[in-house]
Amino acid sequence: MNDDDLRLAPHPRTADLLRWAEEQGLEPVAERPLNAVLTLLELGDGPVYDGFPELTSALVQELLYERIHLYVEPAEDESPFAYGDAVRLLIDHQRAAKRLNAKRQARLHEEAEWQGELLTGLLRQPHLVTWPRLFTLLLRADGVDTADLAAVQDWLDAFRELDEERRIEAYAALEALDQPDGVAGWTPGVLLSVGMATDGARLLLENRLMERSYRNLAGLTALGRPMPEELAGDFPAFEAAVQAEALRLCGQWTVPGLPELLLTTYQDLAPEPGAAEVDHYLLENDLVELPLQALAQSLGAAGDDLAQPSSDDGPAREATAD
Repeated sequence: MNDDDLRLAPHPRTADLLRWAEEQGLEPVAERPLNAVLTLLELGDGPVYDGFPELTSALVQELLYERIHLYVEPAEDESPFAYGDAVRLLIDHQRAAKRLNAKRQARLHEEAEWQGELLTGLLRQPHLVTWPRLFTLLLRADGVDTADLAAVQDWLDAFRELDEERRIEAYAALEALDQPDGVAGWTPGVLLSVGMATDGARLLLENRLMERSYRNLAGLTALGRPMPEELAGDFPAFEAAVQAEALRLCGQWTVPGLPELLLTTYQDLAPEPGAAEVDHYLLENDLVELPLQALAQSLGAAGDDLAQPSSDDGPAREATAD
């Protein structure tokens, strides 16, 4: 793959923003959450000015309420509030660049604070977790060195030896997730939603990466540059490169290498149901008439590809229009 042409890897200006914050004497923001925020915004639909994403109330809600919980598991020494802090830093930078007036800055700060608080609750919901996030929590709970991929694989091998009941007991023992019903709460429907959320989150990320690459390629074409051979004659190789980049990013936000392992070598531990499996579950549980929106709730924004959001979707509080 010629990354100069495809430009799949995002290039968030995390270091530049941290340097600016230090020069301005602002409260420090953790680098990892800031990098995740900037990367997901770069892969979104919002405008970019001078290399930095520009925020609106709608984009703040989309990021903090609909996106981040699909991908990010905060580090053990990292506050989940850090993601809201990162958004507020970007808002301040946008104001300093004269892209916001004081009134809109204050309004966006309020939105980011509120949505950041909601995020801390979303990260604790078992039915909203994805397999990479769930296994990250399991690895940490057992004290595995997640920087050592061999140790991660050894743990996965041992976990594979457990029967389904003991695996569910391990899920229910996680203190980082709310467990109102204990083992009984990990129903087949919850496990189905974990697989659906994982598949939907990865596909959404792949689509955003493809769209970003196409925009870059359109610019090259306008300059008279030839189409890269990955798109001219070997599209499957391009698709593989997109998937690899999506998995790399998911690993960057959880445990490096883990999402790829769960999708390939250990797929039996992290099943992602297809349409036939979802239909079978619906028929077995007399849920055929259940609205598609309800089935897609655990996917967050990824569910938008499956169903139009109802008027009751999203936070109860109205977002302030810009």
